[in-house]
Amino acid sequence: MVRYVYDFTVGGRDMADLLGGKGANLAEMTRMGLPVPPGFTVTTEACRAFLTTGTEPDGLAHEISEHLTTLEEAAGRRLGQPDDPLLLSVRSGARFSMPGMMETILDIGLNDDSVLGLAKTSGNERFAWDSYRRLVQMFGSTVMGVDSAVFEQAMTQLKDLRGAPDDLHLDAGDLAQLVETYKNLIKHETGEDFPQLPAEQLRRAVLAVFESWNGERARLYRRREHIPDDLGTAVNVQTMVFGNLGPDSGSGVAFTRDPATGARGVYGDYLSNAQGEDVVAGIRNTVPLDELGRLNSQAFAQLREHMGTLETHYRDLCDIEFTIERGRLWMLQTRVGKRTAEAAFAIAAELVDEGLISADEGLARVSGDGLARLMFPRFDTSAVGNPLAHGIPASPGAAVGAVVFDSAEAVRRASAGEKVVLVRQETTPDDLPGMIAAQAVLTSRGGKTSHAAVVARGMGKVCVCGAEEITVDPQGRRFTVGATTVEEGTVISVDGSEGAVYPGAAPLVDSAVMRYFETGEASAGLVDAVAHAMQQADGVRRLGVRANADTPDDAARARRFGAEGIGLCRTEHMFLGDRRQLIEAMILARTDTERERALAALLPLQRQDFVGILEAMDGLPVTIRLLDPPLHEFLPDRTELAVRLAAAEAHGNPPSAHDFELLDAVNRMHEENPMLGLRGVRLGLVAPGLVAMQVRAIAEAVVDRKRAGGDPRAEIMVPLIDTVEELRLVREEVEQVLAEVSTESGVTVECPVGTMIELPRAALTAGRIAQEAQFFSFGTNDLTQTTWGFSRDDVEAAFFSAYLDKGIFKVSPFETIDREGVGRLVEIAVAEGRAARPGLKIGVCGEHGGDPESVHFFHAAGLDYVSCSPFRVPVARLEAGRAALTETDAGDSR
Repeated sequence: MVRYVYDFTVGGRDMADLLGGKGANLAEMTRMGLPVPPGFTVTTEACRAFLTTGTEPDGLAHEISEHLTTLEEAAGRRLGQPDDPLLLSVRSGARFSMPGMMETILDIGLNDDSVLGLAKTSGNERFAWDSYRRLVQMFGSTVMGVDSAVFEQAMTQLKDLRGAPDDLHLDAGDLAQLVETYKNLIKHETGEDFPQLPAEQLRRAVLAVFESWNGERARLYRRREHIPDDLGTAVNVQTMVFGNLGPDSGSGVAFTRDPATGARGVYGDYLSNAQGEDVVAGIRNTVPLDELGRLNSQAFAQLREHMGTLETHYRDLCDIEFTIERGRLWMLQTRVGKRTAEAAFAIAAELVDEGLISADEGLARVSGDGLARLMFPRFDTSAVGNPLAHGIPASPGAAVGAVVFDSAEAVRRASAGEKVVLVRQETTPDDLPGMIAAQAVLTSRGGKTSHAAVVARGMGKVCVCGAEEITVDPQGRRFTVGATTVEEGTVISVDGSEGAVYPGAAPLVDSAVMRYFETGEASAGLVDAVAHAMQQADGVRRLGVRANADTPDDAARARRFGAEGIGLCRTEHMFLGDRRQLIEAMILARTDTERERALAALLPLQRQDFVGILEAMDGLPVTIRLLDPPLHEFLPDRTELAVRLAAAEAHGNPPSAHDFELLDAVNRMHEENPMLGLRGVRLGLVAPGLVAMQVRAIAEAVVDRKRAGGDPRAEIMVPLIDTVEELRLVREEVEQVLAEVSTESGVTVECPVGTMIELPRAALTAGRIAQEAQFFSFGTNDLTQTTWGFSRDDVEAAFFSAYLDKGIFKVSPFETIDREGVGRLVEIAVAEGRAARPGLKIGVCGEHGGDPESVHFFHAAGLDYVSCSPFRVPVARLEAGRAALTETDAGDSR
């Protein structure tokens, strides 16, 4: 029989798949002897069964009843007992942390009778009615589907009537009145009464948490964080402890290190006379955690001790939720805390230095995405005036955007290409779409542990919280700071590293991490932590990292960033600018002599380009792709040219003969689908002299560099191969030209000849193609287009956002390699290519070469190198190292 419920005394953190992250960690803390309120966990397996059938799994109710009885016996009280009630919290707990995305219901067991018993036993009537109104409000919105705004409006009306600035200024009578108002609202909105039976409350609460797994905000968050949809959530049922019993009680969130910077110290928020939901919701502004030392030195000392114990046990930054009930500390949750990229690198380096983790573990705890964020520019604060406002630096970085005041407007403007900053009093889980769309989030309430801060850090978004100087007026679509009013649409700059907000668009400067990659000079702090991670990655990685570079400057920059060669040098980029006229002359040539004259004019220019690139990459391979795009791309646009000529004639300015020649050539070369037309190897085979000119330029550049004492390592890559016969014909022409230049110069020129695998047929016949190819390089951009049947320029804007929203894509296949389709073709080509030519060198030069997840795939597929833009080279190096660790871990597990 399947077991659906586990007591906290059973299990541990290694059971997170079954118990969820929260349940597994509660069990771990219980085993460690920390003060955890008793409880039990309903498993993710029960959730999946419920979501599959729509009904409660057989036996679940009986198991919950048995575990509830055990809780009641240990407490000496029954759930909802009228004179001395046992109360429970019901919280979600998925395998991966999803802060605020699913449901929580507190104070289960209160009803019209037990609230009186709670008032008597606690000696605090206000506390009892405050707890009851929280239950009715949470249960009404979460379980019964009442819009939470209905309850908030009722609360606001009562506070206004009483002149109360916040809910703490409402007395017991006010809260009792609010309970009746809430119950009447539930009856009006749903047609049913708030349930008075505690067992019914518990049952419905558990099922509501299950259902929240498929709520809109939870699904959106999973898509954003690439969390699978089929995991389900566990549910944790726990004895209530109360932080809202008076000034000697409270709730807080603590971090064992600063989640924004990684620095050691006491970090977190505390709120007296409050439950945990008040802290993370940002409803009232918290005080810094070290203030607890003044309010309750004994509890603070115990908390510090437990924080040290947990960090040593978990060997990582821990995020801890706690409650103090009348001076007694209770630990409600711990997890490995979300952190910024800066904190991730700093913490990993410190833990390695402290001997808590190995250097490999330190590398595994940072990421290429995080490194990319650290390479982003920051504000030049010396060039701006005084900040408009200050708040808590909750998630670092620099962002500029137009102010918006709700999620829908943020999404609307961002979809139109505008950069926006979402400004709220505090965010709620319903604001997630706007947070994703915005460049930054700014709130007037909340701290580093508020919803806005936690979610923004997890997404790598800039965030400033608790900017108390700001008064947000969402109805008026403005916020004010003193005498300054900022209307919606006004551009502001948000500095998440310093917690500052500036008017207008502040200028940016390069990050210290970017300067390190440019100069190679490491310093203390963050840059030193990044340098150590890069050294470790380079020491363990198998996968080489090259760069896509078309100019000597790009090549030199790539080399500074650690590139081990050039994996893609696109020759067509050398034909732009003032050289376009020479290409036009070649295209318009009507005789062999005219064509040869145009090619001869291009030759020295191309040769000089190659000399510069080979010099910048001296001693390293430079893979040069022969001309790939169709020739008409170097001519004027067909429609624009026709309109221009017609307009000239209409104004009495007859076009020149050259203009008519251009129009004739454009019409002659027009293709309905040029991506699949006369380009790549096809063009090389039908345009006389084009391949020979480019190969001669390469060969002569090699000769020049050798004569200068260099070590040029040019490789020639033929694009868009479909069949081995195409490659054989081009290779024969290439080798003939190389031989000619060797004879003419007296310098031996040997350049490997390979091909791009960018068409499905080439991947499926790679064994035959490898008979002629000395290397392969996957062009995954075109391979993705031709495998999916997509024209990237057309489909991304047309329907990709809808496909992502509907879950058809987890991520764009142009951003991360499609393992099942395109990836399968890559695996086939690697296997068949190397079977035909053992030791065949294979790389990838599409944009996927710099995508962290794709790098792991290419490592596993057995490629020799990835190639990406110069600025992504450090990211690829880091992820190539992490991929090697993953392979080692898999081997160890076997």
